[in-house]
Amino acid sequence: MDGWIGQIAVAVLGIGGTLAAALITQRGADRARARELDHTRRLQQDEREHAARQAWLETRRACYATLSAGTRDLANVMSAFLHAVERGEVTDELRADLDRARRDHRMRHAEAQMVAPDPVAAAASTANRQLGALYGLLKRLDAGTPEPEETLDSARTHMATLWDALWALRRLMRTDLGIASSTPPPDEAHPDRP
Repeated sequence: MDGWIGQIAVAVLGIGGTLAAALITQRGADRARARELDHTRRLQQDEREHAARQAWLETRRACYATLSAGTRDLANVMSAFLHAVERGEVTDELRADLDRARRDHRMRHAEAQMVAPDPVAAAASTANRQLGALYGLLKRLDAGTPEPEETLDSARTHMATLWDALWALRRLMRTDLGIASSTPPPDEAHPDRP
């Protein structure tokens, strides 16, 4: 009888071992699947975050491009207007161009204020104030109603200062996009200045 009990014990242990091995294998597979799912979720989350960062970067890039084009357009129109005032040859077409360029710039500036980080928004506001001051000065010179300190020379000085502000704005936008370093080389010229 001892042999019989031994055989039954061996059979029970064999069956138990087989079942335990199956359970251990299943639990290991379940853990591996859970790790794989977690890894897949993390990868998908990283991809979504990367896509969101890229979309945000593209939004800023597009905004900066239109702001840069708008500020240069307004500055160039102002420069042409100033030359016309100096020669006494301001036309209604030039006045309309100046007003159109200012309206366009204001829309682009408003968009940038909603998109740009604080340093870029501050530089855009500085440039916008200088553009506005020069616009007002040019309009008063054209109308023949300048303030006592407002002359053609002061308009030329404002124009030169404006290009510096536009250059600083452009550098900050390029730095924010990762295109340029935050500090310009000391001998770097202003390529946009006429």
